[in-house]
Amino acid sequence: MYERSSVAELANSLRQELNRYSPGGKLPSSRALVDRYRVSPVTVSRALARLAAEGLVVTRPGAGAFRAPARTETAPSGDTSWQEVALSADAATELVPRSVDATGVLVTLAAPPPGVIEFNGGYLHPSLQPEQAMAAALARAGRRPGAWGRPPTDGLPELRDWFARGIGDTWTAAEVLVTAGGQSALTTALRALAPPGAPVLVESPTYPGMLAIARAAGLRPVPVPVDPDGVRPELLAAAFRASGARVFVCQPLFQNPTGAVLSPARRPEVLRIAREAGAFIVEDDFVRRLVHEDAGPLPGPLAADDPDGVVVHVCSLTKATSPSLRVGVLAARGPVLERLRAIHVVDTFFVPRPFQEAALELVGSAAWNRHLRSVSAALKTRRDTLTTALRTELPEPALPHIPSGGYHLWLRLPDGTDEQAVVSAALRAGVAVAPGRPYFSAEPPAAHLRLSFAAVAGPAEITEGVRRLRTAWDETPG
Repeated sequence: MYERSSVAELANSLRQELNRYSPGGKLPSSRALVDRYRVSPVTVSRALARLAAEGLVVTRPGAGAFRAPARTETAPSGDTSWQEVALSADAATELVPRSVDATGVLVTLAAPPPGVIEFNGGYLHPSLQPEQAMAAALARAGRRPGAWGRPPTDGLPELRDWFARGIGDTWTAAEVLVTAGGQSALTTALRALAPPGAPVLVESPTYPGMLAIARAAGLRPVPVPVDPDGVRPELLAAAFRASGARVFVCQPLFQNPTGAVLSPARRPEVLRIAREAGAFIVEDDFVRRLVHEDAGPLPGPLAADDPDGVVVHVCSLTKATSPSLRVGVLAARGPVLERLRAIHVVDTFFVPRPFQEAALELVGSAAWNRHLRSVSAALKTRRDTLTTALRTELPEPALPHIPSGGYHLWLRLPDGTDEQAVVSAALRAGVAVAPGRPYFSAEPPAAHLRLSFAAVAGPAEITEGVRRLRTAWDETPG
């Protein structure tokens, strides 16, 4: 961490000094910079590389570093108004227009302004990520023979085998495809299983990123309500009959956003209903590795109980590691696997081999299980801190379910609350929260907020975030 900070500080200092040199002017030598700033040669090299990447500096081997030539003025903007006609022409003949609202996805990906507490993040805070273990794994992976060569299109056999064992004892590497994270896997699955214009059953509420994928593929999301025990089987069966859908997308474990876990009694019912409808279940097992310390034994994936190829299983390492370690899998049985494979290959060719090798190094290291135990304890502490702070400082919103896994809480706001007004007031007060509306594919039953406790720095920041949310609540009309 110190080296990274030194690189940033040196790059910033050099950036401020560049105006002292004319375009093409030579900067001090690396040795002179080492002496002046009392940093290592490696730090100087990395800082200059950063400025070169920004187009501010040009480095010439053996000659040194030079201020880059002045940039030419931006060319005048063209007339792109013709695109409105081109992009809307196809929509007139499409059963379901493929325009995409990515707001619900972007709200969890955009970095908040400085000083704003991030209750809307979808990934672990850097302090919870296994940064040293990932760096060591990547370094070891880069030295593996053939690490920079072309991998098998289905993925490295050893990595596929590791994922298969995590799904269930009867699953094999031959039934697993390595993908570039869970989002990519979901995209491939929906494109493979349903034609444009078809209905697809989704939990209500559900992950906005999946709704965006469905709409981008020209599919029509049909909501099926969820309660604390997961999707309601009688409503699932009714939705299959009414819509004629052949795909149901669900998150049976720590569902996003409700945190619900599909109950043992409902699991066989859901599988039976889908089988009788001649439909596939896309199981998004996205946070199995983010279980809390007090959770107890977890149910296995739905795919583990499915010998008939009903379930297409999706999972990844991303949520438990880093947003940049985008390694996941699609697992399926029967003829559908070939269709999944074809679309996956056409879209991406393969996941870069260094990432796959690094993932193998990481999950095979002693640091992996230590990391999972550490995150499990930290998430429980953060969940309890957030729950206590809400009950003490902000009791008005209902908290119907406290999950024992995942990274967020789902709040139902009192009837008549203006959801967007609360979100806007919260941002003005210095805390970013996710509105509930994007999680519903149809009209929501009430206003909601989703609060993430994984992306913040720690318990103290959680407490401060709730205090700011209280301030915003008091300023919101009604």
